[in-house]
Amino acid sequence: MDKRLLSVGHGFTARALAARLVPEGWHIVGTTRSADKMAEIAATGVEPVLWPDSDLTALFAEFPNILISAAPGSQGDPVLEEYGDVLLQAASGIRWLGYLSTTGVYGDHQGGWVDEMTPLTPSTARGQARVVAEAAWQSIPDLPVHVFRLAGIYGPDRGPFAKVRNGTARRIIKQGQVFSRIHVEDIASGLELSLNSPKAGAIYNMCDDDPAPPEDVIGHAAQLLGLPVPPAVAFEEAEMTPMARSFYAESKRVRNDLIKRELGWVPRYPNYRSGLAAMLALKDR
Repeated sequence: MDKRLLSVGHGFTARALAARLVPEGWHIVGTTRSADKMAEIAATGVEPVLWPDSDLTALFAEFPNILISAAPGSQGDPVLEEYGDVLLQAASGIRWLGYLSTTGVYGDHQGGWVDEMTPLTPSTARGQARVVAEAAWQSIPDLPVHVFRLAGIYGPDRGPFAKVRNGTARRIIKQGQVFSRIHVEDIASGLELSLNSPKAGAIYNMCDDDPAPPEDVIGHAAQLLGLPVPPAVAFEEAEMTPMARSFYAESKRVRNDLIKRELGWVPRYPNYRSGLAAMLALKDR
């Protein structure tokens, strides 16, 4: 297998994948919009490229494996906007293209279960943009697109512990609210499995096995730290940013059976309790 990967939008999730692939001899080029992050990316064994300052045309033609983490903006998908024609020409030479989407494409199901066959009925602008972007990527002839719909991502330095420690965490209570989540390491393992067993046109949900109310996660984090459980605040009374409040507009439980069945994926952290415990252990080592 040709171990070259172009990672467009080399952020939190892509870095977790790179941490698995670089020791296996992969050559990875990762793009970033921040010049300040170039050295940090290089220190992980990934070749950094500043984009959109740099032209990626040659890289799309050269690299057989591509990971797209860049989110759509107000003008649509930023990669397709600039390089749609390039990808149209390069498609037949690409072995695997992974597009990181979100389970927000399913919209609100009032706590009910969704899977990959559930109609896409997003209720937020972000979800609607993702539906459009998914379709745009899938419309390119001969491009071996693999769509990964990710639940709420957490992992090292991205979780509830900091807010619990500094006393700003709250348990926001909204009747019937439930979210699915996934540890970033489990996303990385699933992406690696897909790279090893490509299936053009595949769509996979990626989440753990235990959808849960957000207040339960905050409460458990406090217990792990040996700190008081943060106060409960009714959703209607909570002071929240519009972005934070929008997440509560949707409640659903996401199934992950398909990726388990087709790729043999097994989450290392099947619930938030095991994931949080691992994060805390990592900090304490």
